[in-house]
Amino acid sequence: MFSECGDEMERLQKVIANAGYCSRRKAEEEIKKGHVTVNGKIVVELGTKVDSTDVIEINGTVIRKEEKKEYILFYKPREVITSVHDDKGRTTVLDYIDTDTRIYPVGRLDYDTTGLLLLTNDGELANLLMHPKAEIEKVYVAKVRGILSATEINKLKNGVVIDGRKTSRAKVKVRKIDKKASTSIVEITIHEGRNHQVKKMFEHVGHEVLKLKRERFAFLDLKGLHSGEYRYFSIKEVKKLYAMVSHKQKR
Repeated sequence: MFSECGDEMERLQKVIANAGYCSRRKAEEEIKKGHVTVNGKIVVELGTKVDSTDVIEINGTVIRKEEKKEYILFYKPREVITSVHDDKGRTTVLDYIDTDTRIYPVGRLDYDTTGLLLLTNDGELANLLMHPKAEIEKVYVAKVRGILSATEINKLKNGVVIDGRKTSRAKVKVRKIDKKASTSIVEITIHEGRNHQVKKMFEHVGHEVLKLKRERFAFLDLKGLHSGEYRYFSIKEVKKLYAMVSHKQKR
């Protein structure tokens, strides 16, 4: 144990994970290796507890502890950067959020992609959600050039090779066809999070994505929100997300 006074004590690895430095499992490895110090002393015991007055360092880097957890569901507009800042001075997602807490996006949406984006300062949950084992379902709606054939739809469902690797199976449903404009509105559900994945999947079967929107992430959707608006998670939603990803990590 360290500080005898101060705030509520928490396990060291949990504090490191919550600060967004790494996952709890990785934090435990760093502790075992002797890479973590608390108030200047090397700590190797996983049961060590700390509070907000303790100074934690990993390999010389001071870990900033977040006091208040925030979980935000944001309806990202087009032409907004999924980042905490932009060197080119473009609008970022944080420009829309009124908070003094140091939050950051969970994953990313492209500059011209709209829809559901999570932001939080809970590093542990963010790491769990982004881990490949989580297999979080993400539902996108794409407006594409041309009319998809049954063969092309089946290819998307069964997985296509992009960047040298085949994508996992996907759910695909054509919502609307505009024969006059030669465009289609297609719903696609994936559980991976590869770079520009949805756009590349459609390009692989010969259809350019004209517009793209993420409508759902796990059980969360955009109901009640307009573009540029956000809301806070309920406690029930946070617990449900933790339950989902914790169960999959143990498999």
